[in-house]
Formats: sequence, structure tokens, C-alpha cells
Amino acid sequence: MEVRVVNVRKEFERFPALHDVSLDIRSGELIALLGPSGSGKTTLLRLIAGLERPTKGAIFFGEEDASQKSIQERNVGFVFQHYALFRHMTVADNIGFGLKVRHGAARPSAQEIRRRASELLDLVQLSGLEKRYPAQLSGGQRQRVALARAMAIEPKVLLLDEPFGALDAQVRRELRRWLREIHDATGHTTVFVTHDQEEALELADRVVVMSQGRIEQVGSADEIYDTPNSPFVYSFIGESSSLPVKVDNGEIWLADRPVGLQAPHAPSGEALLYFRPHDVELLDGCSGCIAGTVAASRRVAGTRRVELEIGGERQRVEIELPVDHPAAQKSRVAFRPRRWKLFPAS
Repeated sequence: MEVRVVNVRKEFERFPALHDVSLDIRSGELIALLGPSGSGKTTLLRLIAGLERPTKGAIFFGEEDASQKSIQERNVGFVFQHYALFRHMTVADNIGFGLKVRHGAARPSAQEIRRRASELLDLVQLSGLEKRYPAQLSGGQRQRVALARAMAIEPKVLLLDEPFGALDAQVRRELRRWLREIHDATGHTTVFVTHDQEEALELADRVVVMSQGRIEQVGSADEIYDTPNSPFVYSFIGESSSLPVKVDNGEIWLADRPVGLQAPHAPSGEALLYFRPHDVELLDGCSGCIAGTVAASRRVAGTRRVELEIGGERQRVEIELPVDHPAAQKSRVAFRPRRWKLFPAS
């Protein structure tokens, strides 16, 4: 099922939570809504679900305007961060609940509900646990049950709001791989909300980066990481460092020294130079480079993060070195970014 969000604005007591957002979600796509708290990602998900109504604009499921339809009429499956399982029901009854409460001819027989619950337990790798209660399951198992319950109604669209946010890091990694496998096996159009960049980049076909109620960029993991279109996206996706520089006739200068980087198509004037801390070339000398005094050094897993003070204004940037690299022991380090991007200073 294709979903189109067209010029949607959402206000809460005149506070704009979303500003004229438009988004096309392809049929069968797994898409991530990524952003910090307050970016509008959960509001957008709730609008797609039918839990909120847009102040302006429209939401289409296929060619049908679903903007004023209820969550039941839209036939969406919703998975919350904190499971929302019924504690007094068994696993099988939780999975079949959405089918049992249907009315009239839309309600399957008890035998059909049991059959679907059994199939979904196989799919989410929980066979044999159908008679257990939620309190008897681990956090990861409960979230699998929640997903099975959402899929039991054969939804047009599957929506997940921070589905792994309450789980520890190891379980989250395992469930990310599992969710991708489930999606590939079922082909549901799936939208999930997360503030975890790694989660979004690993799982999604496309990532929608949001900030302050607006969509900043939409693209694949490679597009978002390698070609961010704004300082916000560059700094939010992965680690980044930045320096205020000047461009003069296509050459980049830091204070009164050229840094050995060329930007022939950039306009002359003030700019911001962004680069990844791990993506730098270390240099012995500094004839056209960036050099700084080591202000701090700390080990992070198999690497060492070195914080440098650059220039007379004591700008601080981070670079990343192998843990045993001799440069980490020096008082002064020279480097040049391998890959970088310029943004206007304004």
C-alpha cells in the first residue's frame, strides 16, 4: 500500500508540530522517521495511523483520501515502545485480539484465529509460547508478540513507534536484524520512528530526517550519510566536526592559512567546513593543512578520540585515531580531511 502525505500541517493549541510536510511512501517500503525529541516524527506517525487529524493537508492510502478515517477504517497495525500487551491474556489471545473484536462477517472463526496466531508465532520465532502470559516473557519476546498482534489483522500499513526503545543494546541489535527479515518475508509497507541513527541506517530502505516539524532530507542510508544536505543532517547523522573557514577564489582558508582544500564552485566568503572525525589524513608537517594542540584524548573501544584546539580562537574539533597511533601521544597534530563538505556560514 502506497501512502502519500500531502502538505500536512498539525497544530496543538496553535503550536505547529508539523509545517506543511509532504512525503511519498512506496508500497512495500521500510521507511524510518528519524530525528531528535520534538522533531515531529511521532506526530507524523500518529497522523498516518489516524490517531490524530491534520490541521491542514491530506493523507492518502493508495488513491483514497484517508485523512478523516479512523484507525480501524485505515486498517493499520501499530506497535508501541512499551508493548501495550494485555497482561491478563495469553500470548495467543493477545495476537488474536484484533481479529476477535471485529464485527459480523469481518470476524474470522475461532479456529481461523487460532490458525493465524499459530502461523504468526512461527514467523516471530515464538512457537511453543502461546499459553504464556506477558509477565513470563522477556522484553524482546514481548515486542515480538506485539509485532505479531499488529500483523494478525493483515494491515495495509505497519507502524512502529520507537519499537526497541525500552530494550537493552544487545537485544536491540538482534531485533533490528530480525525485523528486517520479517519485513522482507511479508512485504508490508512499514514506517517506524526512531531517534537512533544506527538503527535507522541499518534497517530502512529510506530514511526521513526530521527537525523542528520539518523534513530535512529523505534518502537511502548512503545518501543521508555521504551527501547530507544541511549542517543539521551532517551533525545529526554520525559523528562530525566543523570549523569556521573562509573561501577565497576557490581555496579554503582557516584564519590566515590555506588548509590545502579546494572548492572551485563555492562562492567566496564565510563558510563552515564539516568532516567526519575518522575520515582524516594525518600529516607529519603542515604546509597547507589543519593543525592543533591536543587538549584531550580518550579511548573509545578500539579507537582514540583526540580533541584539538585550532588557531588563535581556540576552536575545538575531534579527530579519531587508531588506539596505538603515535600521533595520539603528541602535543600537536596536523591533519587534512579526506572527505568534507562546505555549508554557508549563515
